[in-house]
Amino acid sequence: MKVIVLGAGIVGVTSAYQLAKAGHEVTVVDRQPGPALETSFANAGEVSFGYCSPWAAPGIPMKAMKWLFMKHAPLILRPKLDVAMLSWMARMLSNCTSERYAINKSRMLRLADYSRIALADLRAETGIAYDERMQGTLQLFRTQQQLEASAKDVKALAADGIPYEVLDRDGCIRFEPALRHVRDKIVGGLLTPKDETGDCFKFTNALAAKAEALGVRFAYGTTIKALDVEAGRVRGVITDRERMSAEAVVVALGSYSPLLLEPLDIRLPVYPVKGYSLTIPITDASRAPESTVMDETYKIAITRLGDRIRVGGMAEISGYTNDLGLARRSTLEYSVTDLFPGGDISKASFWSGLRPMTPDGTPVIGGTDVAGLFLNTGHGTLGWTMSTGSARLIADLVTGGQPEIDAKDLAISRYG
Repeated sequence: MKVIVLGAGIVGVTSAYQLAKAGHEVTVVDRQPGPALETSFANAGEVSFGYCSPWAAPGIPMKAMKWLFMKHAPLILRPKLDVAMLSWMARMLSNCTSERYAINKSRMLRLADYSRIALADLRAETGIAYDERMQGTLQLFRTQQQLEASAKDVKALAADGIPYEVLDRDGCIRFEPALRHVRDKIVGGLLTPKDETGDCFKFTNALAAKAEALGVRFAYGTTIKALDVEAGRVRGVITDRERMSAEAVVVALGSYSPLLLEPLDIRLPVYPVKGYSLTIPITDASRAPESTVMDETYKIAITRLGDRIRVGGMAEISGYTNDLGLARRSTLEYSVTDLFPGGDISKASFWSGLRPMTPDGTPVIGGTDVAGLFLNTGHGTLGWTMSTGSARLIADLVTGGQPEIDAKDLAISRYG
């Protein structure tokens, strides 16, 4: 079939690659001049197959109230008279129950573990290099209360067969030797050893080149105006340059997906949640992390990417704004220098991107009521983690094959 993929971020490019492998004639459309120039550009670098949890969790409403008054807050709320924002927040709050958390986390772990296998296969078949490491994620606890609260995550990991290890202070230092300099600031951690790290921008660009070699056409610098739908079936895409015909269209536009779908009366509950990152050159490797350390107090990931450290995190709910707030930079700098002192943050580059979040934390993957129109979006903070598995799923669904894992509860139909 002729298939158009909308979006050239990590989710769009992996989808295009798998669709081309399945034998389809694929075109990718993106407004940027190249791949991975928005949310995929400078994300935290985590590939978190085990460390993946919904933001909507028991206790989050109370924590959020406290966070709003913290100097270095993991959550920043800039409320607006925006129906989409208010509706999304209400839905998110409704998912902050133990029952919903268990269901949503199980979905996420299922897709993440499938993505672990898919990424390993992809790496083996393509030989792509992207500053990758396979050394795990350490969720670092500064308080005994945080360590005890991790029991719900341990229970979910055990139920889904995901390897994990609860570490005391010395165990954390054995895993991340540079933490010996700040041993008095930590009490323990939760290690998910199958997690990986890597530069999403490097990976996406390398895979886009592989996709082109398979015949995928990339229409960069092209603005998508509307979906062309006739008699309940998608016929193609209308852009600022031309009308493109297709038998199937995959929407992988991240936070912008709902705006394209709204004229078709498809209510996709995805809302942008802005994240920030610093990229810092390593000046002393003995004081740098070996893999990813997740600072639980500030919800900030500190990741080794080759000769750089990527510090990423925070959740700012402020709509489609992409300004760089200096207060956010201060929080990133505080976390990394507090745990890994000695780096030269004066040479850091500062970035922000809009993560496409669903209220339940689970991406939306599957078909719609419009024949031939498919969605692969809403991955939130885990687009890099879940991209390869999501791509395999969407390729199977577009082709009409049987997915290798259950995908029914990932479709938009779960929202009723």
